Amino acid sequence: MESLENQLLIAMPALDDAYFNKTVTYICEHNEEGAMGLIINLPVNVTLNELLVQIDAKKEQAPELGQQVLTGGPVSQDRGFVLHSPQDCWKQSLSLSKEVMITTSKDILMALGTEGAPEKYMVTLGYAGWGPGQLEEEIKTNAWLLTPADGDIVFNTPIEQRWKKATEKLGIDMAHLSTDIGHA
Repeated sequence: MESLENQLLIAMPALDDAYFNKTVTYICEHNEEGAMGLIINLPVNVTLNELLVQIDAKKEQAPELGQQVLTGGPVSQDRGFVLHSPQDCWKQSLSLSKEVMITTSKDILMALGTEGAPEKYMVTLGYAGWGPGQLEEEIKTNAWLLTPADGDIVFNTPIEQRWKKATEKLGIDMAHLSTDIGHA
């Protein structure tokens, strides 16, 4: 089995799931036990400032922390994940590629808006998970497309343009794809 880690999982227009419609998911882990990823283009109605004040009432609002928090997926939505540019000083960090790390510890959240923060980051609540073989089966049924993860899409592309930008990376104009499967 080839690992799908550090890939962007792009929802096909025909994916009949309201939650994952036009999503782009960064695959953080993929092995014989299943897969775990973070949706990178599904904002929730909470800014980073608002989230940090909820976590620590003493945390002062920082104007530069007005970006949207994202829904990482439908599983454990009370759990936070930070995708960020490499920085080896956090308690619970894992390097996913030369461009991206994931951290789940509160210390990174409290550093956001300070000089100690990573250069680039996004905060998600929850994650997307698949059981053994489930993601591979969904890919076989054309629910998803894959492309290598791209730090520019993950960190620099506006949230509402990430799905389009990821599909363009594959050389596909989704407007020309049919949602019909198996018909000539």
